[in-house]
Amino acid sequence: MKSWYTIRARGTGAEVLIYDEIGAYGVSAKGFLAELGALPDGVPIDLRLNSPGGSVFDAVAIYNALQRHDGTITVWIDGVAASAASYVAMAGDEIVMPENSFLMIHCPSGLVIGTAADMREMAETMDKIAGTMVRGYAARSGRSEKEIAALMAAETWFDAAAALEAGLATRMIEPVRIAASFDIARFRNAPPALAEAIADPASESDQDGNETAEDVIGDEIGDEAPAVPGEPKPERGKPPSPDPVATGIDPTAIRRDAIAHARAVVDLCRLAGQPQRAGRFLEEDASLDAVRSSLLATRAEAEAQISPHHPQPGPTPTARPWGDVIARTFKLKG
Repeated sequence: MKSWYTIRARGTGAEVLIYDEIGAYGVSAKGFLAELGALPDGVPIDLRLNSPGGSVFDAVAIYNALQRHDGTITVWIDGVAASAASYVAMAGDEIVMPENSFLMIHCPSGLVIGTAADMREMAETMDKIAGTMVRGYAARSGRSEKEIAALMAAETWFDAAAALEAGLATRMIEPVRIAASFDIARFRNAPPALAEAIADPASESDQDGNETAEDVIGDEIGDEAPAVPGEPKPERGKPPSPDPVATGIDPTAIRRDAIAHARAVVDLCRLAGQPQRAGRFLEEDASLDAVRSSLLATRAEAEAQISPHHPQPGPTPTARPWGDVIARTFKLKG
């Protein structure tokens, strides 16, 4: 499973990179905290962020761990620090933002399926988490908690200049080329400039000119263009023929829809208690209706079948609605 963070020694300090969704797909912050705790006491840390956020519980744990670290922490927002990732950024002694980077704060959101009591408990949990985040942003910025709470409720995006003015950053530097493998369509107020920068193919390298994951994959197969089923394989050393230009197709929309479909499949499998099946459904490009039908069929087959000709002691068992099975399943994101 792909890790959303990297921690590595670098000279006299350490470099920590969070370049993905925090705690994505069930990967918790436990490994991150263990590696961070293994760093020598007092070692300076460069924390580089390019993340849309993720699990707010993991983000709070990371923030607290960074606060306990004795060494100086310099946060570099290499592209985006949104949602829970922006809270992690507040742990820095210094927060550096390139001119074209963005920071976003908003209220945590969550999903719960269950009784009214389950929903009230979830609402209380979100209120507590939101209060923790408000205090963290207020302590960094010097603004009142009431003002910060209003900015969070509005889902406020800051470019470097605005973050500097708001006290959520300490230094602005020259712009960098933004690369991101995550989708920002989930946010209601994402700046158009950010969406354009992420969608721009020319921006798909980091500030050091490093190759993207797609470039690395190409190198691993010897820079040879992959064969397309039904088409002749390009000759080595000869550039492939240019693809025909398709009109009326929005690549960004196609990618957004594909990501949304994948997330829906993963969520369905999790709620059904069969997360291991998500990968196979995605490989088969199964529709959501097909996924639901397959999951329900599997669950029906797994239920105990009691013959009426052989009555069992105790009350007659009845099939439990799917909603009851997942009644207390929930997730909370920031």
